Amino acid sequence: MDVSHIVEKINDLFNVTSKEIYSSESGITYNADKKVKKLGYCVNLTLKTIEKARIHGVDMMVTHHDAWDEIYGLKEACIEKLAEYGISHYYNHLPLDDCNFGTNDSLLKKLNLEIIKRTHEWEGLYFGRVAEYDEDIGFNELVKNIENVLKEPVKFYGFNDKKVKRVGLVCGNGGPTACLKEAVENKCDVYITGECDLSTIQYAEFKGINLIIGSHTSQEIFGIQSLALKLNEHIKELEVVRLNEEHYEANIK
Repeated sequence: MDVSHIVEKINDLFNVTSKEIYSSESGITYNADKKVKKLGYCVNLTLKTIEKARIHGVDMMVTHHDAWDEIYGLKEACIEKLAEYGISHYYNHLPLDDCNFGTNDSLLKKLNLEIIKRTHEWEGLYFGRVAEYDEDIGFNELVKNIENVLKEPVKFYGFNDKKVKRVGLVCGNGGPTACLKEAVENKCDVYITGECDLSTIQYAEFKGINLIIGSHTSQEIFGIQSLALKLNEHIKELEVVRLNEEHYEANIK
């Protein structure tokens, strides 16, 4: 199957393709111009994940993140390596955060939370959520639940002693205090995200909202996995494989 055909199938899954932000936050970064029989998915495009794709015999990678501009020279190195191996690459960032099968919704589903509100708007798309439990649960129980889902330890800070009913979530980088402020304004008992710094923790303490910090990568794998599996449903002959990657963040919190 052609790369362009696969991209068309992906676009069919989204209802925001007419927005300018869609094309600026997703798309092909390298087209090897060959048929795709095997597709590999993961959160990040790095030299290591490209190597994993080569080992698995992947013809095309689908990731949530493009190579980060902040990692100077990485994007060019990735394109060079993709070209060397003849592997095409497509990424989908903010639209996948926004959609109803993407990063936030997929994680909340695994935590058995019901979505109440889409939050954290950026150019017409939403990269956060407010969700609720049917019945209140203890904060420590929520911590255990999310560790079971992510399959790794999380950092957690208890700044109130209430049971948890309402949860604010920004999968990935919701560390800025402006992101946490929206969860506070929505009267969330706890805020979950994948990045933080000192000001995040201090603001949570100041406002008395509990805080759970997982790793950016582990929180977002379920969204890109959902996209890949939907592709597999629509293109039966396409083989799909997960490209496992290291979660550096789990070691540096």
